[in-house]
Amino acid sequence: MLLSVDDLHAHYGKSHILHGVSLEVDAGEIVCILGRNGVGKSTTLKSVMGLVAPSRGRVSFKGAPIAGMPPYRIARLGLGYVPEERRIFPTITVRENLLMGIKGGSRNGGWTPERVYEFFPRLKEREHQRAGTLSGGEQQMLTMGRTLMGNPELLLVDEPTEGLAPMIVEQVEGILGAIHKNGTPVLLVEQSMETAVALAQRVYVMSKGQIVFSGSMRELQASESVRKQYLEV
Repeated sequence: MLLSVDDLHAHYGKSHILHGVSLEVDAGEIVCILGRNGVGKSTTLKSVMGLVAPSRGRVSFKGAPIAGMPPYRIARLGLGYVPEERRIFPTITVRENLLMGIKGGSRNGGWTPERVYEFFPRLKEREHQRAGTLSGGEQQMLTMGRTLMGNPELLLVDEPTEGLAPMIVEQVEGILGAIHKNGTPVLLVEQSMETAVALAQRVYVMSKGQIVFSGSMRELQASESVRKQYLEV
């Protein structure tokens, strides 16, 4: 198993956010964590990446424990993280942002700016433009491209379609699908059932810091009770 999370607990101060989360991602998969706002989806990704220190539980990547490691070490092992907040560098150019994604120890023969531009032609058009002048969708593309520049073996993506126009959502979905077909597995956090259906082979549904459903996308589509209780407004 590429990524294994077992009985993960996490706190923000005295608030107990994650209550025994367990999940797995294998090579060749797109796996989606679905759930409403505030149920712990983003905290799960941040705990995997070391941005939130787990209070209990195990996180393993390629069979080796990584819980408690600093984020830069986890990234160098091959985990790439695309945050919901995007966190571009607004005063430097698109190309300079991409170059900031190169990590020490990155594998040779992987992602380059030119290869990123093949997936994101819009970024090529704006290569020398300051990143802060990009649209929201273009900034999302830049964040994904910058993360890919670190040659991740697994891509963690947090709410990539949040706040984007429907046409841009379709573009982002297409790009994630193409990245997956190109050989990079994805762990995706989403609220949108439509995006999950378009991309994921397997799904975990979260509520109140716990996994309340795990199975194939087809099984979730067949479970009206789970969708009504935990996903629909």
